[in-house]
Amino acid sequence: MNLAAATNENLAHTSNVLIYSSMAVYTLAFFAHIAEWVFGSRSKVGRTAAALTGDEAAASSAKIQVQVAQKGGATAVLDRPKIITRSAAGSRDVPDGPGAAGGTFKGDLYGRIAVSLTVVAFLVQAGGVIARAMSVQRAPWGNMYEFSITFSTVAVAAYLILMALKKNVRWMGLMLVTTVLLDLGIATTVLYTSSDQLVPALHSYWLWIHVSTAIICGAVFYIGAVATLLYLFRDSYENKLTNGTEPGSFAHSVLSRLPAAATLDKFSYRINAAVFPLWTFTIIAGAIWAGDAWGRYWGWDPKEVWSFITWVAYACYLHARATAGWKGRKAAYLALIAFGCWLFNYYGVNIFVTGKHSYAGV
Repeated sequence: MNLAAATNENLAHTSNVLIYSSMAVYTLAFFAHIAEWVFGSRSKVGRTAAALTGDEAAASSAKIQVQVAQKGGATAVLDRPKIITRSAAGSRDVPDGPGAAGGTFKGDLYGRIAVSLTVVAFLVQAGGVIARAMSVQRAPWGNMYEFSITFSTVAVAAYLILMALKKNVRWMGLMLVTTVLLDLGIATTVLYTSSDQLVPALHSYWLWIHVSTAIICGAVFYIGAVATLLYLFRDSYENKLTNGTEPGSFAHSVLSRLPAAATLDKFSYRINAAVFPLWTFTIIAGAIWAGDAWGRYWGWDPKEVWSFITWVAYACYLHARATAGWKGRKAAYLALIAFGCWLFNYYGVNIFVTGKHSYAGV
C-alpha cells in the first residue's frame, strides 16, 4: 500500500514537472510566433507590389491597355488596376491574406519553428495529463485543475489536426499559444488541487463520457470564437478600404495578412455547427448521469442551467447564421455571447456559485 501511494505521488510530481515544462516550450513557441508576424510584415511598397503581381490580385485587376498615338509620338496610357476589397452578398471576391508569415521566407521559417515547438509542447503537456491520470487511476478531469490542463491540451490538438488536414489556420497560432499559457498559468496557481480529491458522485463511467465531450466541445468552441473575433476585425478593415478610409499601419501589417472576412465567417460557422450536436449530447449525457447519481435528471442546478443557456445561445447563433438577414456581424456577436456563456459556465459557476457541481474546492 505504501509502495502504491509512493508510486502515485511520484506520478503526480512527474505530471507537475511535465506541465511546467510544456509551459516553457509554449513560451518559446509564443516568441517564435511573434517573430513570424514581425519578420513577415512588409513595407507598404512591398505589399502593393505583391498585390499587383500576385496571381489572385492580377486576375481581378483590370487589363493594362497601351495606346500608341498615330501622331505626336508614342504615349502609354495605363488604366488603374481594379482592386476588389469587399465581398458582394452571396459571393467571396476578396482573396485571403498571405498568412502570418506574410509570404516572406524569414517569416515562414519562424512560423514553422513555432508550429514545431507547439507540437513538442503539446506532446509534453499530453504526457503530463496522462501522468496525472495514472497517479489518480481515473479520468484526469475530476476537478477544475485537471479540466483546465486537459482542455488546453485538446484545444492544441484540434489546432494541430486542422494543420495536418492542410487547413489554413497558422494565423491562429499566436492567439492559441497565448491562451494556453494563460490557461495553464491559472490552472497551476489558482486552480491547483491535490490529485487524491474526488467526490463520490464522480465515481462513475459517465465521468469519461460526459466530461470528455464537454472538454472537446469547449476546445472547438474556443477555436470558433477566435475565428469569429478575428472576423470582426477583418470585416472592419475591409469596410474601411471599401469606404476609402486609410487603415492604420498596424491594421495593414496584421489584418491584411488574415484570411478574408468571408473566409473567417464561414470557418467559424462550420466549426460551431460541427460541434453543436456533440454539445447537445453532452447535456443529455449529463442528465442521464444526474439521474444515476442524484435520482433526478434535471434539478435546476447552476451548472445545468448555464449549460442549457449555452446550448440556447449557440442554437440562436446557428439559426441566425442560417437566416439571410442575420449573416455577418450580427451573427458573430451572437457567437461571441454564446462562447461567453460557455466560459462563465466553466469558470464562473464553479468558482462563484455553489451547487452540486462544485467539487474539489472549486
